[in-house]
Amino acid sequence: MKKRIVVTGLGCISPLGNTVDATWDGISHGKSGITRITKFDATDYRSQIAGEVKGFDTTGVIDPKELKKMDEFIHYAIVAADQALKDANLTISDELAPKVGVSVGIGIGGLMSIEKYHTVLLESGPRRITPFFIPMVISNMASGYISIMYNCKGYTTSTVSACSSSNHSIGDAARIIERGDATVMIVGGAEAVVCPLAIGGFSAMKALSQRNDEPAKASRPYDRDRDGFVLGEGAGILILEEYEFAKARGAKIYGELAGYGFSSDANHITSPTTDGPLRAMKMALDDAGVNADQVDYVNAHGTSTPVGDINELKAMKMLMGDAAKKVSISSSKSMSGHLLGAAGALEAVVSLKSMQHNLVPPTINVDNLDPECDLDVTPNKAKERKLNVVMSNSFGFGGTNATLVFKRV
Repeated sequence: MKKRIVVTGLGCISPLGNTVDATWDGISHGKSGITRITKFDATDYRSQIAGEVKGFDTTGVIDPKELKKMDEFIHYAIVAADQALKDANLTISDELAPKVGVSVGIGIGGLMSIEKYHTVLLESGPRRITPFFIPMVISNMASGYISIMYNCKGYTTSTVSACSSSNHSIGDAARIIERGDATVMIVGGAEAVVCPLAIGGFSAMKALSQRNDEPAKASRPYDRDRDGFVLGEGAGILILEEYEFAKARGAKIYGELAGYGFSSDANHITSPTTDGPLRAMKMALDDAGVNADQVDYVNAHGTSTPVGDINELKAMKMLMGDAAKKVSISSSKSMSGHLLGAAGALEAVVSLKSMQHNLVPPTINVDNLDPECDLDVTPNKAKERKLNVVMSNSFGFGGTNATLVFKRV
Protein backbone atom coordinates (compact mmCIF):
# COMPACT_ATOMS: atom_id res chain seq x y z
CA MET A 1 0.00 0.00 0.00
CA LYS A 2 1.43 3.37 -1.00
CA LYS A 3 1.47 6.16 1.56
CA ARG A 4 -1.45 8.56 1.31
CA ILE A 5 -0.69 12.23 0.62
CA VAL A 6 -2.92 15.05 1.85
CA VAL A 7 -2.96 18.83 1.42
CA THR A 8 -2.96 20.75 4.69
CA GLY A 9 -2.07 24.31 3.70
CA LEU A 10 -2.63 26.70 0.79
CA GLY A 11 -1.13 30.00 -0.24
CA CYS A 12 -1.33 32.09 -3.38
CA ILE A 13 -0.55 35.37 -5.07
CA SER A 14 -2.63 36.00 -8.19
CA PRO A 15 -4.08 38.66 -10.48
CA LEU A 16 -7.31 38.25 -8.49
CA GLY A 17 -5.80 38.86 -5.06
CA ASN A 18 -2.82 38.26 -2.83
CA THR A 19 -4.37 35.66 -0.53
CA VAL A 20 -6.23 32.40 -1.07
CA ASP A 21 -9.49 33.92 0.19
CA ALA A 22 -9.26 36.96 -2.10
CA THR A 23 -8.39 34.80 -5.10
CA TRP A 24 -11.17 32.31 -4.38
CA ASP A 25 -13.69 35.13 -3.93
CA GLY A 26 -12.81 36.45 -7.38
CA ILE A 27 -12.76 33.04 -9.06
CA SER A 28 -16.03 31.85 -7.50
CA HIS A 29 -17.82 35.05 -8.48
CA GLY A 30 -16.52 35.12 -12.05
CA LYS A 31 -14.38 38.24 -11.73
CA SER A 32 -11.56 38.98 -14.15
CA GLY A 33 -8.06 39.95 -13.05
CA ILE A 34 -7.00 40.99 -16.57
CA THR A 35 -6.16 44.66 -17.15
CA ARG A 36 -4.04 46.78 -19.46
CA ILE A 37 -0.33 46.39 -18.72
CA THR A 38 1.05 48.90 -16.20
CA LYS A 39 4.54 47.45 -15.61
CA PHE A 40 5.91 48.96 -18.81
CA ASP A 41 4.70 51.02 -21.77
CA ALA A 42 3.05 48.43 -24.02
CA THR A 43 1.78 50.91 -26.62
CA ASP A 44 3.80 49.39 -29.47
CA TYR A 45 3.00 45.76 -28.62
CA ARG A 46 0.39 43.63 -30.37
CA SER A 47 -0.90 42.48 -26.98
CA GLN A 48 -1.18 45.19 -24.33
CA ILE A 49 -2.99 43.27 -21.59
CA ALA A 50 -2.03 40.88 -18.80
CA GLY A 51 -3.04 39.41 -15.47
CA GLU A 52 -0.75 41.51 -13.29
CA VAL A 53 -0.38 41.05 -9.53
CA LYS A 54 -1.65 44.21 -7.84
CA GLY A 55 -0.86 45.75 -4.47
CA PHE A 56 1.68 43.07 -3.57
CA ASP A 57 3.40 43.54 -0.20
CA THR A 58 6.29 41.55 1.29
CA THR A 59 6.25 43.35 4.66
CA GLY A 60 6.82 41.02 7.57
CA VAL A 61 7.84 38.12 5.35
CA ILE A 62 11.01 39.12 3.47
CA ASP A 63 13.75 41.23 5.03
CA PRO A 64 14.00 44.49 3.02
CA LYS A 65 17.77 43.98 2.74
CA GLU A 66 17.18 40.61 1.08
CA LEU A 67 14.40 41.84 -1.19
CA LYS A 68 16.72 43.48 -3.72
CA LYS A 69 18.72 40.27 -4.07
CA MET A 70 15.70 38.40 -5.50
CA ASP A 71 13.70 38.47 -8.70
CA GLU A 72 9.96 39.02 -8.38
CA PHE A 73 9.06 35.36 -9.00
CA ILE A 74 11.01 34.52 -5.83
CA HIS A 75 9.09 37.18 -3.88
CA TYR A 76 5.79 35.63 -4.96
CA ALA A 77 6.91 32.11 -4.07
CA ILE A 78 8.14 33.05 -0.59
CA VAL A 79 5.04 35.01 0.39
CA ALA A 80 2.74 32.25 -0.88
CA ALA A 81 4.80 29.65 1.02
CA ASP A 82 4.56 31.73 4.19
CA GLN A 83 0.78 31.83 3.80
CA ALA A 84 0.60 28.08 3.21
CA LEU A 85 2.75 27.18 6.22
CA LYS A 86 0.65 29.42 8.46
CA ASP A 87 -2.53 27.93 7.01
CA ALA A 88 -1.23 24.44 7.77
CA ASN A 89 -0.20 25.55 11.29
CA LEU A 90 3.08 23.77 10.67
CA THR A 91 6.29 24.59 12.51
CA ILE A 92 9.38 22.91 11.09
CA SER A 93 11.44 21.78 14.06
CA ASP A 94 15.08 20.73 13.84
CA GLU A 95 13.94 17.15 14.29
CA LEU A 96 11.44 17.35 11.40
CA ALA A 97 13.61 19.48 9.10
CA PRO A 98 15.49 16.63 7.31
CA LYS A 99 12.13 15.18 6.29
CA VAL A 100 10.79 18.45 4.83
CA GLY A 101 11.50 19.27 1.19
CA VAL A 102 10.62 22.00 -1.29
CA SER A 103 9.70 21.81 -4.97
CA VAL A 104 8.54 25.00 -6.68
CA GLY A 105 8.01 24.71 -10.44
CA ILE A 106 9.08 27.61 -12.65
CA GLY A 107 8.32 28.08 -16.33
CA ILE A 108 10.84 30.76 -17.30
CA GLY A 109 12.48 32.20 -14.17
CA GLY A 110 14.05 35.62 -13.67
CA LEU A 111 13.40 37.11 -17.08
CA MET A 112 12.73 40.58 -15.70
CA SER A 113 16.14 40.61 -14.01
CA ILE A 114 17.78 39.36 -17.20
CA GLU A 115 16.21 42.27 -19.09
CA LYS A 116 17.24 44.76 -16.40
CA TYR A 117 20.86 43.72 -16.13
CA HIS A 118 21.34 43.26 -19.85
CA THR A 119 20.48 46.96 -20.11
CA VAL A 120 22.92 47.72 -17.27
CA LEU A 121 25.63 45.77 -19.10
CA LEU A 122 25.11 47.66 -22.36
CA GLU A 123 24.77 51.11 -20.79
CA SER A 124 27.21 50.96 -17.88
CA GLY A 125 29.48 47.98 -18.44
CA PRO A 126 30.04 44.61 -16.74
CA ARG A 127 31.27 46.02 -13.43
CA ARG A 128 27.81 47.45 -12.75
CA ILE A 129 26.13 44.03 -12.74
CA THR A 130 25.01 43.09 -9.23
CA PRO A 131 26.80 40.11 -7.65
CA PHE A 132 23.34 38.71 -6.94
CA PHE A 133 22.38 38.57 -10.63
CA ILE A 134 22.83 34.81 -11.11
CA PRO A 135 20.94 33.82 -7.93
CA MET A 136 18.19 36.23 -9.02
CA VAL A 137 17.50 34.47 -12.29
CA ILE A 138 18.07 30.74 -11.83
CA SER A 139 14.84 28.83 -11.40
CA ASN A 140 15.66 26.77 -8.33
CA MET A 141 16.24 29.82 -6.13
CA ALA A 142 12.56 30.09 -5.22
CA SER A 143 12.84 26.65 -3.65
CA GLY A 144 16.28 27.50 -2.29
CA TYR A 145 15.16 30.61 -0.44
CA ILE A 146 12.10 28.84 1.00
CA SER A 147 14.35 26.02 2.20
CA ILE A 148 16.72 28.48 3.89
CA MET A 149 14.02 30.66 5.45
CA TYR A 150 11.88 27.85 6.84
CA ASN A 151 14.51 25.25 7.84
CA CYS A 152 13.68 22.66 5.16
CA LYS A 153 16.63 20.28 5.00
CA GLY A 154 15.16 17.54 2.82
CA TYR A 155 14.80 17.07 -0.95
CA THR A 156 14.77 20.55 -2.49
CA THR A 157 14.44 21.08 -6.24
CA SER A 158 12.60 22.89 -9.02
CA THR A 159 10.87 21.41 -12.04
CA VAL A 160 11.00 23.36 -15.30
CA SER A 161 8.57 21.97 -17.87
CA ALA A 162 6.87 25.06 -19.30
CA CYS A 163 3.18 25.24 -18.35
CA SER A 164 3.27 21.79 -16.72
CA SER A 165 6.00 22.83 -14.27
CA SER A 166 4.00 23.14 -11.08
CA ASN A 167 1.87 20.04 -11.70
CA HIS A 168 5.08 18.10 -12.22
CA SER A 169 6.55 19.63 -9.04
CA ILE A 170 3.45 18.72 -7.03
CA GLY A 171 3.17 15.20 -8.44
CA ASP A 172 6.87 14.40 -8.19
CA ALA A 173 6.92 15.65 -4.60
CA ALA A 174 4.08 13.27 -3.76
CA ARG A 175 6.25 10.42 -5.06
CA ILE A 176 9.04 11.53 -2.69
CA ILE A 177 6.64 11.25 0.26
CA GLU A 178 5.27 7.91 -0.99
CA ARG A 179 8.81 6.49 -1.00
CA GLY A 180 9.29 7.60 2.59
CA ASP A 181 12.04 10.06 1.64
CA ALA A 182 10.04 13.01 3.01
CA THR A 183 7.17 13.55 5.42
CA VAL A 184 6.28 17.08 4.27
CA MET A 185 6.82 18.82 0.93
CA ILE A 186 6.26 22.51 0.23
CA VAL A 187 5.22 22.50 -3.42
CA GLY A 188 3.73 24.59 -6.20
CA GLY A 189 4.87 27.12 -8.76
CA ALA A 190 5.74 30.77 -9.34
CA GLU A 191 6.12 33.06 -12.34
CA ALA A 192 6.74 36.78 -12.95
CA VAL A 193 7.33 37.57 -16.61
CA VAL A 194 4.96 40.42 -17.45
CA CYS A 195 7.81 42.25 -19.15
CA PRO A 196 8.68 43.47 -22.66
CA LEU A 197 10.62 40.41 -23.76
CA ALA A 198 7.92 37.92 -22.74
CA ILE A 199 5.00 39.92 -24.10
CA GLY A 200 6.96 40.60 -27.29
CA GLY A 201 8.01 36.99 -27.66
CA PHE A 202 4.59 35.44 -27.10
CA SER A 203 3.06 38.11 -29.36
CA ALA A 204 5.54 37.20 -32.09
CA MET A 205 4.23 33.62 -31.86
CA LYS A 206 0.69 35.03 -32.24
CA ALA A 207 -0.16 33.17 -29.02
CA LEU A 208 -1.59 36.14 -27.08
CA SER A 209 -5.02 37.71 -27.30
CA GLN A 210 -5.07 41.14 -28.92
CA ARG A 211 -8.43 42.16 -27.46
CA ASN A 212 -6.70 45.22 -25.98
CA ASP A 213 -9.80 47.39 -25.71
CA GLU A 214 -11.63 44.82 -23.56
CA PRO A 215 -9.04 43.33 -21.19
CA ALA A 216 -11.57 41.66 -18.89
CA LYS A 217 -13.12 39.87 -21.87
CA ALA A 218 -9.87 38.85 -23.55
CA SER A 219 -9.38 35.42 -21.94
CA ARG A 220 -12.34 33.43 -23.26
CA PRO A 221 -11.77 29.65 -23.34
CA TYR A 222 -14.32 27.69 -25.41
CA ASP A 223 -15.78 30.84 -26.93
CA ARG A 224 -16.01 30.87 -30.73
CA ASP A 225 -14.23 34.24 -30.89
CA ARG A 226 -11.22 33.43 -28.69
CA ASP A 227 -7.94 34.67 -30.15
CA GLY A 228 -5.24 33.49 -27.78
CA PHE A 229 -4.27 33.40 -24.13
CA VAL A 230 -3.53 36.25 -21.72
CA LEU A 231 -0.27 36.17 -19.77
CA GLY A 232 -0.58 36.16 -15.98
CA GLU A 233 1.76 36.12 -13.00
CA GLY A 234 1.80 34.98 -9.39
CA ALA A 235 2.36 31.87 -7.30
CA GLY A 236 0.51 28.97 -5.74
CA ILE A 237 1.92 26.89 -2.87
CA LEU A 238 0.54 23.75 -1.24
CA ILE A 239 1.70 21.87 1.86
CA LEU A 240 1.73 18.13 1.18
CA GLU A 241 1.94 15.78 4.15
CA GLU A 242 1.95 12.06 4.67
CA TYR A 243 -1.58 11.32 5.87
CA GLU A 244 -0.75 9.57 9.16
CA PHE A 245 1.62 12.39 10.14
CA ALA A 246 -1.02 15.03 9.34
CA LYS A 247 -3.71 13.13 11.23
CA ALA A 248 -1.48 12.62 14.28
CA ARG A 249 -0.82 16.34 14.59
CA GLY A 250 -4.50 17.21 14.08
CA ALA A 251 -3.96 19.08 10.83
CA LYS A 252 -6.80 20.55 8.80
CA ILE A 253 -7.06 18.57 5.53
CA TYR A 254 -8.28 20.12 2.28
CA GLY A 255 -8.16 16.88 0.33
CA GLU A 256 -6.05 13.93 -0.71
CA LEU A 257 -3.66 14.12 -3.63
CA ALA A 258 -4.66 10.68 -4.84
CA GLY A 259 -3.41 10.55 -8.41
CA TYR A 260 -0.66 11.87 -10.66
CA GLY A 261 -0.21 11.23 -14.37
CA PHE A 262 2.25 12.48 -16.95
CA SER A 263 3.14 12.00 -20.60
CA SER A 264 4.85 13.55 -23.58
CA ASP A 265 3.24 14.15 -26.97
CA ALA A 266 6.59 13.55 -28.72
CA ASN A 267 5.09 15.47 -31.61
CA HIS A 268 5.77 19.23 -31.85
CA ILE A 269 7.16 22.02 -29.67
CA THR A 270 3.87 23.95 -29.52
CA SER A 271 1.14 21.96 -31.32
CA PRO A 272 -0.62 19.49 -28.98
CA THR A 273 -1.90 16.00 -29.68
CA THR A 274 -4.95 14.31 -28.20
CA ASP A 275 -3.04 11.18 -27.24
CA GLY A 276 -0.65 12.87 -24.80
CA PRO A 277 -3.28 14.51 -22.56
CA LEU A 278 -5.39 11.35 -22.77
CA ARG A 279 -2.56 9.20 -21.43
CA ALA A 280 -1.70 11.67 -18.64
CA MET A 281 -5.33 11.80 -17.46
CA LYS A 282 -5.72 8.01 -17.62
CA MET A 283 -2.50 7.48 -15.65
CA ALA A 284 -3.66 9.94 -12.97
CA LEU A 285 -7.03 8.22 -12.60
CA ASP A 286 -5.43 4.77 -12.47
CA ASP A 287 -2.99 6.04 -9.82
CA ALA A 288 -5.92 7.40 -7.81
CA GLY A 289 -7.94 4.20 -8.18
CA VAL A 290 -10.77 6.23 -9.68
CA ASN A 291 -12.92 5.39 -12.68
CA ALA A 292 -13.44 8.08 -15.30
CA ASP A 293 -17.16 8.23 -14.53
CA GLN A 294 -16.40 9.13 -10.89
CA VAL A 295 -14.80 12.48 -11.77
CA ASP A 296 -17.08 15.33 -10.72
CA TYR A 297 -15.09 18.34 -11.90
CA VAL A 298 -12.14 19.03 -14.20
CA ASN A 299 -10.20 22.25 -13.79
CA ALA A 300 -9.10 22.29 -17.40
CA HIS A 301 -5.88 23.58 -18.90
CA GLY A 302 -8.22 25.71 -21.07
CA THR A 303 -5.89 28.49 -22.16
CA SER A 304 -8.21 30.18 -24.70
CA THR A 305 -6.30 29.04 -27.77
CA PRO A 306 -8.41 27.71 -30.64
CA VAL A 307 -6.57 24.38 -31.01
CA GLY A 308 -5.71 23.67 -27.37
CA ASP A 309 -9.21 24.04 -25.93
CA ILE A 310 -10.75 21.65 -28.44
CA ASN A 311 -7.92 19.16 -28.15
CA GLU A 312 -8.28 18.82 -24.37
CA LEU A 313 -12.04 18.31 -24.57
CA LYS A 314 -11.58 15.66 -27.26
CA ALA A 315 -9.18 13.82 -24.95
CA MET A 316 -11.75 13.97 -22.13
CA LYS A 317 -14.42 12.49 -24.39
CA MET A 318 -12.08 9.68 -25.42
CA LEU A 319 -11.25 9.01 -21.77
CA MET A 320 -14.72 9.28 -20.26
CA GLY A 321 -17.05 8.19 -23.04
CA ASP A 322 -20.68 8.98 -22.22
CA ALA A 323 -19.67 10.16 -18.73
CA ALA A 324 -17.95 13.19 -20.30
CA LYS A 325 -21.38 14.79 -20.75
CA LYS A 326 -21.96 14.61 -16.98
CA VAL A 327 -18.69 16.04 -15.72
CA SER A 328 -18.40 19.74 -14.88
CA ILE A 329 -15.49 21.52 -16.56
CA SER A 330 -14.19 25.05 -16.26
CA SER A 331 -11.10 27.12 -16.96
CA SER A 332 -10.07 29.51 -14.22
CA LYS A 333 -7.60 30.99 -16.73
CA SER A 334 -10.59 32.90 -18.09
CA MET A 335 -10.20 35.03 -14.93
CA SER A 336 -6.55 34.76 -13.92
CA GLY A 337 -4.89 34.55 -17.30
CA HIS A 338 -2.20 31.95 -17.91
CA LEU A 339 0.45 31.90 -15.18
CA LEU A 340 2.77 29.63 -17.22
CA GLY A 341 4.89 27.68 -14.71
CA ALA A 342 2.62 28.74 -11.83
CA ALA A 343 -0.64 27.89 -13.62
CA GLY A 344 -1.02 24.35 -12.31
CA ALA A 345 -0.28 25.41 -8.73
CA LEU A 346 -2.87 28.19 -8.74
CA GLU A 347 -5.35 25.80 -10.33
CA ALA A 348 -4.60 23.13 -7.71
CA VAL A 349 -5.52 25.73 -5.07
CA VAL A 350 -8.72 26.51 -6.99
CA SER A 351 -9.51 22.79 -7.34
CA LEU A 352 -9.20 22.21 -3.60
CA LYS A 353 -11.25 25.29 -2.73
CA SER A 354 -13.89 24.13 -5.20
CA MET A 355 -14.06 20.78 -3.42
CA GLN A 356 -14.16 22.46 -0.02
CA HIS A 357 -17.13 24.63 -1.05
CA ASN A 358 -18.83 22.15 -3.41
CA LEU A 359 -18.81 24.84 -6.06
CA VAL A 360 -17.70 24.61 -9.70
CA PRO A 361 -16.19 27.98 -10.71
CA PRO A 362 -17.36 29.45 -14.00
CA THR A 363 -15.59 29.86 -17.30
CA ILE A 364 -16.30 33.52 -17.97
CA ASN A 365 -16.63 35.29 -21.34
CA VAL A 366 -18.38 32.37 -23.05
CA ASP A 367 -20.68 34.52 -25.16
CA ASN A 368 -20.79 32.26 -28.22
CA LEU A 369 -19.89 28.68 -27.35
CA ASP A 370 -17.69 27.03 -29.97
CA PRO A 371 -19.77 24.14 -31.38
CA GLU A 372 -16.73 21.87 -31.05
CA CYS A 373 -16.57 22.60 -27.32
CA ASP A 374 -19.67 20.55 -26.67
CA LEU A 375 -19.21 19.56 -23.02
CA ASP A 376 -20.41 21.35 -19.87
CA VAL A 377 -17.79 24.10 -19.56
CA THR A 378 -19.79 25.92 -16.84
CA PRO A 379 -20.29 29.08 -18.90
CA ASN A 380 -20.31 32.43 -17.07
CA LYS A 381 -21.87 31.34 -13.77
CA ALA A 382 -20.65 29.09 -10.96
CA LYS A 383 -22.57 25.91 -10.22
CA GLU A 384 -23.22 24.22 -6.88
CA ARG A 385 -22.36 20.53 -7.03
CA LYS A 386 -21.10 17.93 -4.59
CA LEU A 387 -17.45 17.41 -5.47
CA ASN A 388 -15.69 14.27 -4.29
CA VAL A 389 -13.18 13.81 -7.12
CA VAL A 390 -11.52 16.73 -8.92
CA MET A 391 -8.99 16.53 -11.75
CA SER A 392 -6.63 19.34 -12.77
CA ASN A 393 -4.75 19.43 -16.09
CA SER A 394 -1.62 21.26 -17.20
CA PHE A 395 -0.07 20.91 -20.65
CA GLY A 396 3.04 22.73 -21.86
CA PHE A 397 5.26 23.64 -24.78
CA GLY A 398 7.51 20.78 -25.73
CA GLY A 399 4.54 18.42 -25.59
CA THR A 400 4.66 17.90 -21.82
CA ASN A 401 1.50 16.92 -19.93
CA ALA A 402 0.73 16.53 -16.21
CA THR A 403 -2.54 15.74 -14.43
CA LEU A 404 -3.43 15.72 -10.73
CA VAL A 405 -6.42 14.04 -9.10
CA PHE A 406 -7.69 15.24 -5.71
CA LYS A 407 -10.20 13.31 -3.59
CA ARG A 408 -12.27 14.30 -0.60
CA VAL A 409 -10.95 12.72 2.61
